[in-house]
Amino acid sequence: MAITAPLSKYKKQTYLIWMAILIGFGVYCVYDGYFNDGFKAKHSDAEGNPDSTLIFNQKAPPYLIGAGVAIGIYFFTISGRKIVAENNELIINDRGKIAYDSIEKIDKTNFKSKGYFVITYKDTGGREVNRKISGRIYDNLEALLNEIVSKIS
Repeated sequence: MAITAPLSKYKKQTYLIWMAILIGFGVYCVYDGYFNDGFKAKHSDAEGNPDSTLIFNQKAPPYLIGAGVAIGIYFFTISGRKIVAENNELIINDRGKIAYDSIEKIDKTNFKSKGYFVITYKDTGGREVNRKISGRIYDNLEALLNEIVSKIS
């Protein structure tokens, strides 16, 4: 039976919050910079020249909304990431595979306090590689860690 650790709820919510903040602030700047006559009058001098606040509210929205959209696109590209503990290997994001017999040690000293563990394994080239797996990025790590430990023991 395969144990799955999907992308964490914390990480997903962080991207959604930043996306909403950037797009919302961009829309607010569009309103104040172009449609709110009281704001435009307050931030212009007697000759009608805009001050830095009005210029910011007129120039920033495309960048803010663009950044929000870019974060949204990135969110949808990573939303399917997960770690799967199969019968004889660990599959990370459908790209990286770590065979259980190549795992040398698992450092889980910080798992209870900080929510991450480090897997040390030999890659195909024979190099020793450390891979940190954090609870801030993936959910269900305790079941995944228990499965990995039972497979390598």
